[in-house]
Parts: sequence; C-alpha cells; structure tokens
Amino acid sequence: MSLSLEYPHSRKQDTMDNLEKQLICPICLEIFTKPVVILPCQHNLCRKCANDIFQASNPYLASRGSTVTSGGRFRCPSCRHEVVLDRHGVYGLQRNLLVENIIDMYKQESSSSKPEPAVCKAEGPMCEQHTEERINIYCVTCATPTCSLCKVFGAHKDCQVAPLNTIYDSQKTELTDCISMLVGNNDRIQGIISQLEESCRTVEENGRRQKSRICETFDHLYALLEERKREMSLLINAEQDEKLNYIRGLRRRYSDHLEAMAKIVETGIRTMEEPEMAIFLQNAKPLLQQIAEGSNTSHLEKLERGYENMDHFTTSFTKERQALLSIDFIKEDEPMEETTTSTNLPKPVQQNPLLPQTPQFPVSPPTQSLAPAADLPTQVTQHSSLDPKVLQKMEPLLIILMFTCNIYI
Repeated sequence: MSLSLEYPHSRKQDTMDNLEKQLICPICLEIFTKPVVILPCQHNLCRKCANDIFQASNPYLASRGSTVTSGGRFRCPSCRHEVVLDRHGVYGLQRNLLVENIIDMYKQESSSSKPEPAVCKAEGPMCEQHTEERINIYCVTCATPTCSLCKVFGAHKDCQVAPLNTIYDSQKTELTDCISMLVGNNDRIQGIISQLEESCRTVEENGRRQKSRICETFDHLYALLEERKREMSLLINAEQDEKLNYIRGLRRRYSDHLEAMAKIVETGIRTMEEPEMAIFLQNAKPLLQQIAEGSNTSHLEKLERGYENMDHFTTSFTKERQALLSIDFIKEDEPMEETTTSTNLPKPVQQNPLLPQTPQFPVSPPTQSLAPAADLPTQVTQHSSLDPKVLQKMEPLLIILMFTCNIYI
C-alpha cells in the first residue's frame, strides 16, 4: 500500500524537478526573477541578468553613469546569438508573461506540497578513509573535502577546516566571475578572428591590384619581356601566399583557442548545475586552474600593424623607355663597335627578403629563378630575324633593359 502511494509522489517530484531545471536562468543559475525577458533567439533571461551581461559586454556605455542603458548589443549566453538592442536597451526586450505565470504556479505548488522523506536517497560522497562517514567539512589547509573523523583523529587533525557551504558559496562565486570573464574574453577573440579574416581579404585584394599594375605595365613592352613579367608576378604571389599562410595559421590558432575555451565554459556551466557541494568542490579547483590558464592569451601572436600592405612593390621603366626610343638603323659611315658583355654587365640588384622568416609558417622560394641577363642576347638571336648588325647594336641596350627591370623592395 505504501509503495502505491509513494510511486505517484515520486513521479510528481520528478516532474517538479524537471520543471525547475527549465526555469533556471543561465546567468544567475537561480529560478527566473521577474520580469523575465525573451531574446530574439527565444531564450529567456532575468531582466537584471540581461542588463548585467549587457553592461559587461559594453563597458563604454555603462561608464556614462546612466542606469538605463540604451542601444548596443550582447550575445545570448545559451546559443551565442548576437542580440541587438534599440534605444530602450534591455527595457525594450519583450517580457515573457507565459514563463512568469509558470514560475508563479511552480512556486505555489512547491509551497503547498510538503516534501516527504526520500526513500533510499543518496547522501553524497563518502570518505575514502572512513567508508561509513559522509564528507561534511572542507579542509582549508589541504584544499579538499573530508569528513569529521579525519579532523578529529585522522589525516586532517592539525589542519584548518570550514563548513562545506561556506567554501561552496565562495568558490561558486569565484567560478561564476571567471566564467563571465571567459565569456567576455571569447568575444574579444572572436573580434580578432574577424579582423584576421578581413586582413586575408585585404591581402588578396592588394595582391590582385599589384599583379594588375604589373600586367598593365608589361603590356607596353616587347614580347621579350613576357617571361620577366611572369617572374615578377611570382614574387608578388610568393609574398601574398606567405602572408595569407601566416594570417590563416594565426586564425587557426585563435580558433583552436576559442574552441577550447568554449568547451571549458560548457564544463563550467555543467559544474555549476551540480547539486552536490562535495562533488562540485572536487571539480571546481581543476576547472578554475584551466580557466586561469586559458584566459592568458599572451602566447598567441598578434598581427603587426601594416602587415597586409603590399605597396612596396614598385616598378620604374624610365630608362628602358628612353633606351627603346634610341634604337635606330646602323649608319654606313658608323664604325662597328665591339661589345663585351662580360665587362659591361651591371650588377643585379640584391633584393631584400620579402618578409622576416616566420618559423611557424615557412614559405618556399619560387622554383624558377630569374633568367640570367647574359643569356638574353642569345635568346634574341635565336628568336629574331633581324639583321645581325642590328642585333649587335641592340645587345647592350637589351642587357641594360633586362637588369634594370626589377622590383625594388
């Protein structure tokens, strides 16, 4: 008979417990406090909690000293959806009257029903040294939960102890603050990732613009310059690829860090929902250590100012144009001049490295090097039907042309 009466009560209690879980605010981890506001993503928050998280996400607005914050945005703590507020601030969010009515009904039902003693209810974790003793105190010296017998004549008899609820409240408050700080830190990292993505687009646009300028300039030169145009474009591609690889690698590191921090936040939220104080305290310390380590982003590199700029690729063809305009026929009374390419060759310009070497993202140099200028007269002879005397006249000019046609960095 008692079992039949006890079973409906147990089902009713389970229903009330499940309902209570649905009425927990994800910020204060308590039952919603009226007024309850509903976000555009259909999640609910206490208006006070919504205002607190908004001020934490927009400190420059809260610093104005106004109690009613207008405008701005913040992220939903449940789904990370961005909530954009109008001029009324959090007071412009719609109230969820249905949830408020359910809260009233739940409180009325909870106060009217008297809880009965639970049958075979677990009493929490037991002490490892004294298996029949329940963990009921906290050793401050050793920073671990323990039982009363350990304090009287056990391993913690000379240690300082405190009630579980005292340490529970302090560490719960500390963990709540750390989670709030980590959520704000994750938002900042998300902003950095967005900036890195914009930097990738800027580098790609700068690379396309520089290649377009190179191609536009080389369209006015002879077919002999087509190979050099391709090789100059390779230089821009090499720097563009190196910068993109570096920025994308940096973005991956920030994304990995953000994903790891999001997992810690989820673990922290699950820990906050732990009803047993002893189990909570067993899990809180390592979690706090992970949060402290994860909050430090000093090991993540920052993108240098002006790193996306590629305006250092410039060209100068003034001397080459003048040389081309000076080409003329060989006059009959003009003596033939011998040209010695081995003594008149100008020294090639030594190019500076495109970027400082980055160990994390090395970039291989182009597989093909620039064609030696000494071979150009031979190439002209092989691919030209001009008179040999004309070619001999043009040989020093072509040598100067090809060696001065460089990108100055």
